[in-house]
This record gives sequence, C-alpha cells and structure tokens, in this order.
Amino acid sequence: MSERAAVDMFFDPTCPWAWITSRWLLEVERVRPVDVRYRVMSLAVLNEGRDMPEQYREGLKKAWGPVRICVAVEQKHGSAVVRDLYTALGTRIHIKKEERNQELYRAALADVGLDPALAEIADSTEYDEALRASHDAGMKPVGQDVGTPVIHAPGPVPGETVAFFGPVITPAPKGEAAGRLWDGVLLVAGTPGFYELKRSRTASPSFE
Repeated sequence: MSERAAVDMFFDPTCPWAWITSRWLLEVERVRPVDVRYRVMSLAVLNEGRDMPEQYREGLKKAWGPVRICVAVEQKHGSAVVRDLYTALGTRIHIKKEERNQELYRAALADVGLDPALAEIADSTEYDEALRASHDAGMKPVGQDVGTPVIHAPGPVPGETVAFFGPVITPAPKGEAAGRLWDGVLLVAGTPGFYELKRSRTASPSFE
C-alpha cells in the first residue's frame, strides 16, 4: 500500500468556497492515499487595515467568532476535533443558512460533543495570538494577495511541501472525479515557476 500523504487545508468557516473545497478533500481521502488536517486561517486577520466596502467590513466583524472558537478547540482538544467542528459549523452556516451568533456556535459545539460554553470564546481575545500564528503559518508560503482555501501538500521532491490557494470549485467533485482533480492540482502546484491558472467565475457556490 502507498504511504498516505499528510495534507493541511487552511480554512475560515465563513467562506463558502473553502467549505466546498473542504468537502472535495473528504472525497479525495476516499480515492487517494491522503489524510487531511483542517487548520485555521482568518479572513478578518487577512483584511485588517485594508480599504474595502463597508458591507464587507461589517461582515468580517462576525468572522472573528468562528475562527476563535476553532483555534481554542484545537488548543484544548487537538486538530482531529477541529475537523468535526468545521463540519458542524459549515453545515449550519452554509447548508442551513443559520445566523452566525452564540446560538449557532453553541449548537455546533454540542453537535460534536464539546462544551457549548466554549461559544463564549467568540467574543474573547484569549486565543488571538494562537489564531494569528495559525493564520501566518498557512499564508506565509502563498502570500497575502489570496484568501482561503489554502492547501499545503507534499511536493514532488521527498520532504518538500508545496502550498497554493484553491482550487475554487463548485460543486465539489465526487468519487474518482475528485481524485483526478487532486492529481492535476498536485501536478501544476509541484511545477517550479508555476503561479496561476484562472478563468472568470460565473457560478455561485453550489453545496450539492
């Protein structure tokens, strides 16, 4: 059997595109020797000090809560629990379209058997240093002009890691189609000097 590759995906729970990519990676795990660890980056941290429309700025204020909770859970319980919490948060935020508030956070924590009182961390700066460290670890290899998803994966040279933004996809491919996309993404990401492959996005996020 092939040795399974460790892959990190850096996510912000509020991003619908990252959510779709994360569901694709779960499919990739089924058809390729890959184990995915979900780690936190923060759109609120990324956009600090940037000039942006007021509506987007207001939305980012609500983005602090989920990432603070995820980092606190990682610190207390480990990254494997973050994986389950991300699924619970994403299901409520993106599939059920629930309002991002204490009620949602408490329910998502309860969904994965965690203390709902951890929802209070959404309004605390206690874990912000750890949050920024996780964010920086994810973004440093790819730069500050991209968002989430960011993926770190084994490169073509043993011991080497390649990092990239994306892929931005909708809906998430299933089965072997997910595996073929993974093969292609690794091929281009592992090519020295390759930086960008892009076309205009004409579809809204589809969570099918």
